Amino acid sequence: MKQEFKIISSLINENSKILDVGCGNGELMKYILENISKNIRGLEISKKNVQECIEKGLTVIEGNAELDLGQFPAESFNYVILSQTLQAFLNPEKVLYELLRVGKKAIVTIPNFGHWKVRIDLLFKGTMPVTENLPNEWYNTPNLHMCTIKDFVTFCNQRQLKLTKSISLSGKKVSYIKKNNLNYKNLTSELGIFEIEK
Repeated sequence: MKQEFKIISSLINENSKILDVGCGNGELMKYILENISKNIRGLEISKKNVQECIEKGLTVIEGNAELDLGQFPAESFNYVILSQTLQAFLNPEKVLYELLRVGKKAIVTIPNFGHWKVRIDLLFKGTMPVTENLPNEWYNTPNLHMCTIKDFVTFCNQRQLKLTKSISLSGKKVSYIKKNNLNYKNLTSELGIFEIEK
């Protein structure tokens, strides 16, 4: 199980109602179903991934978050999870507001384009970085909106969205992102994990 998924799971209260948006092959959903809450659903754009999830006994519907989150009533979930997908949407701002409409809380994780390895690749190689969290080349990447942890925190602050938890993940090292260490965490974190409320 990925360290990111363990952190996400630790933020969720037992027996909560959960929607995993862009749930992939259902690895996180399965863990939550078996350990935290039986009341979890998924929304996934890939037919192949939906099939894999169904084979695992998970409740997943095929759909595009940018178009299909509107079908869910307001506050119909305690938590809505979006793991490493926000940067792939055409309109990430709209998706974020939809997550916060559908769920009382949103848990959003983003790969950090401000990480020092990314910066070094750009500075010394002059090429778009390829890392464990950003495994694609520039021409086949699903990432449309490159975002750093600092960008995301600023974005939320400007819109008065409450970051109730901000967590940095680098390798296996987990720590909190605060106002006084934001620049440092923006440099050293591979992944940002955020719990957000309206």
